[in-house]
Amino acid sequence: MALVIQEPPALPVPLAEVKAYLRIAHGDEDALLAGLVRAAAQMCESFTGRALIARGVEETLRAASAWTRLDAAPVLAISGVASLDGEGGAEALAPADYAIDIDAAGEGWVRLLNGAAGGKVRVSYSAGMAADPNGIPEAIRHGIVRLAAYFYSNRDGSAAPPAAVTALWRPWRRMRLR
Repeated sequence: MALVIQEPPALPVPLAEVKAYLRIAHGDEDALLAGLVRAAAQMCESFTGRALIARGVEETLRAASAWTRLDAAPVLAISGVASLDGEGGAEALAPADYAIDIDAAGEGWVRLLNGAAGGKVRVSYSAGMAADPNGIPEAIRHGIVRLAAYFYSNRDGSAAPPAAVTALWRPWRRMRLR
């Protein structure tokens, strides 16, 4: 329903790596390049369905007694579940009121045990593939570098993004059937 992911603590690839790929020696466009790296990383996360660097997530779900899958992945830890009232106030649920699970694929699951179905709950958890940029798989990092370089070189939007980028990311893509 509603998903709020904190900003990552760092760029997923160092600016120096993007500048080396583009053969840029000066620092005049560092702010522009950093923005392009962030945009490429957001596209990567959208395409793969995975958070790259571990960070906090708050997700609002319908309260249900059936298992409900969390949107962000891979889930590292589920820290709490709170019921929401009509005005947006939250009250933490006791651990005996809900069940949580993180499966082998890193998918997080939540369900209510005491019949609180019908309202909404907010689930707080952390998700991410790596603790820092160095833990992100090289193919994903290289795809981000290539996409940021594409954005830089094609600022007029006249060419399609390189297919190599999605080829690099596809093995980590998380598909969801609804």
